[in-house]
Amino acid sequence: MTSKTVAFIGLGTMGFPMAGHLAKAGFQVVVYNRTTATAEKWLNTYTGTLARTPAEAAQHADVILTCVGNDQDVREVYCGPQGILSTARPGALLIDHTTASAEVAREIAAAAAKVSTAFLDAPVSGGEAGAVNGCLTVMVGGSQANFEQAKPIFAAYAKASTLMGDVGFGQITKMANQICIAGVLQGLSEAITLAKSAGLDIQKMTDVLKHGAAGSWQMENRAVTMAADKFDFGFAIDWMRKDLAICFEAAEQYDVALPLARQVDAEYEKLQARGFQRADTSVLIKQFDK
Repeated sequence: MTSKTVAFIGLGTMGFPMAGHLAKAGFQVVVYNRTTATAEKWLNTYTGTLARTPAEAAQHADVILTCVGNDQDVREVYCGPQGILSTARPGALLIDHTTASAEVAREIAAAAAKVSTAFLDAPVSGGEAGAVNGCLTVMVGGSQANFEQAKPIFAAYAKASTLMGDVGFGQITKMANQICIAGVLQGLSEAITLAKSAGLDIQKMTDVLKHGAAGSWQMENRAVTMAADKFDFGFAIDWMRKDLAICFEAAEQYDVALPLARQVDAEYEKLQARGFQRADTSVLIKQFDK
């Protein structure tokens, strides 16, 4: 049993199981969630303590983790009147797992330094299944020393964690990840649509292609379900569009064109209008519905 106290703020689809893995690993976990009922449900499942505000969760913690919705949520939970930075102890390590902008990561890092705390931006990939199974990938921005300090934390719920560079580089890496997913899903949607129209066995096709140059996580895990019109799992397109909006803001800042990502985003917008807001991102194939 470790004596290290860890605060986890944000018990959503990802945060709930991630905090659970920390509790199972023996950390003393204090949880806060905006909806108290969710935190109470967590406490009925795992061992830990309930805090009523982010400030209360942070005040005695050695490591403070956040996993919330967007840039504004990150600002509020760190810098708001009842935010983490109002009570965090000097020397505490702050880790943000939210998929947010590189700008907000740098903003929070600067604010954290003023109260003698350290900050890492550490978005994750692997989706709900990765969080539940403790096999996420963590992309980290910050100092080497703080990354080394965070490794035992990441080990509780991740299969891999990599320091990508200074604060903000974790978020840039996550943007690249989401752009890749968008492109792969567009290609996979077109390939499956053609294959089905020709009468090809999609399972057999997947078993062949996944071992070659076209292989990908999306093909191996989503091709058959896409062909079967099953989308009730995984990463919702509402969340993907939020992430792609962050990518587009960064692209404008760096004067980079993202034509395929913008095309996919436009298709997701149409699918949202059709009622697929909470469907998995692989629902992109339904753009070809006749």
